Amino acid sequence: MVTQGSSMLIQPRSLVRYAIEGGRPLFSHPLHVGTPNIGLKEDILARIEDILDRRMLSNGGPLVKEFERRVAEIANVKHCIAMANGTIALEIAIRALGMTGEVIMPSMTFVATAHALQWQEITPVFCDIDENLHHIDSSRIEALITPRTTGILAVNLWGRPCYVEKLEKIAEKHGLKLLFDSAHAFGVSYKGNMVGQFGNAEVFSFHATKFINTFEGGAVVTNDDELAARIRLMKNFGFDGRDSVAYLGINGKMNEVQAAMGLVSLDNMQAFVAHNRENYLAYREGISAIPGLDLLEYQLEERNNYQYIIIEVDESVFGLSRDELAMVMAAENVDVRRYFYPGCHRMEPYRSYYPMAYLQLPTTERILERVLAFPTGNAVQPDDVARITNLLSRIHRDRRYLEAVLASRREAVAG
Repeated sequence: MVTQGSSMLIQPRSLVRYAIEGGRPLFSHPLHVGTPNIGLKEDILARIEDILDRRMLSNGGPLVKEFERRVAEIANVKHCIAMANGTIALEIAIRALGMTGEVIMPSMTFVATAHALQWQEITPVFCDIDENLHHIDSSRIEALITPRTTGILAVNLWGRPCYVEKLEKIAEKHGLKLLFDSAHAFGVSYKGNMVGQFGNAEVFSFHATKFINTFEGGAVVTNDDELAARIRLMKNFGFDGRDSVAYLGINGKMNEVQAAMGLVSLDNMQAFVAHNRENYLAYREGISAIPGLDLLEYQLEERNNYQYIIIEVDESVFGLSRDELAMVMAAENVDVRRYFYPGCHRMEPYRSYYPMAYLQLPTTERILERVLAFPTGNAVQPDDVARITNLLSRIHRDRRYLEAVLASRREAVAG
C-alpha cells in the first residue's frame, strides 16, 4: 500500500512488485539501446590476423577498398569514401561542398550534426520538424533562407528518409547545396531507390551503435565525380601522390581493422535486418493495444534496417509522462533513451547563441518531450520484446498506483 497525502492507493492486481519500489527487475542485466551487432567472431579474428600478417594497417589498404566498393554497391552510388568516423565524414563533406555562412538543419538530431557546421564557423540555422516523420519541415525552410545561406543539411532520422523531392526542389530553386546526414539510414530505400543517391552527397555512420558497424567509422557517398575526388584528397592530407600534396586536407582515413569489422558486418547484414524486423513486428503487435503509446512505423514495402524502435508517449492517455515511464523501465533493466533530448538548440554553444530558439521550434519541442527509443538488435530477442511490451501494458494498467509510487519517491528526495 502506498500513501500519497491523505489518500491511500491499494497494491495493483499483480502480485509482482515493480523494481522501482524494491522488486526484482524484469531483466537480470540491462538491455541497452544500440548494443552492437556482432558478426561471427572467428571471421573477424581471421581478417584481423590477415591484416597483421600483411603489416598494412592503414593508408587505403585492400580491406578499406573492398568495404568502399561493397557500400557503394548497396547504396547504388558511384563513389564511397570511407572515413574514421561519421563526424569527420560530415565535416569533410561540408567543406568539400563549399558550405559557408549559414546552413539550415533540424535541431532534433545528434549534436554532432550541428557541431560539424559550427566547428567550421558555419552557423546552423534550426528549422522545425514534421509532426509525423520527425524530419526537417520543408514547408518552413524557405522562410529561413537569407543571403548568407549556402546549404541545407537534412537528417534521415530513425532510418526513415525525408521527402527528398521537396528538399531537392528548394535547393535547386535557391542555388543551395543539399547534404543528407544519413547516419541512421544505411541499407534503406526511398520510393524504391537506395538512400545514398540523393542531394549532392550523403553521409553514413558505422559507429558501434549502428546496425552495420566498423567499431567507429563513417563514409561519404555521392555520384559526383569531382566532389568524390576532392573528398578523397581532403581525407588524406591532400596527397595525390607519394610526395605530392594538391589540396588542403586532414586525416580522416578509415583503417584496415575498422574495415575488417565492417566487412564481417556486411556479410551478416541480411541476418541483422531480418532479426531487427522480427523485433520491430513484435513491438508493433505488443504496443498496438496499449493506449497512449504510438510506435513510429516503417513502410514495409521499402527496404529498412529496422534499427530504431521509437515510441511517442502521450501522457494524457497513457497515464505517466515519458520521463516517468523511462524511470520505471530503467529500474526493470530496460535502458530506454530520450533521443535526442533536449535538442541541439538547448545544448551549448547553441543555447547561448540562440536563447529564444525554442519559440521557433514548437513541434521539435513537443516531440522531444514524448520520444523514447527502445532496445533492439541481435542482443535482444523477440521473447525479450514480448516481455517488454507486456511490462508496458502492466504499467499502463497500474498507472495510478505507479504515479503514487513516483510521487512518494519525489517527496522522499525533497524531504
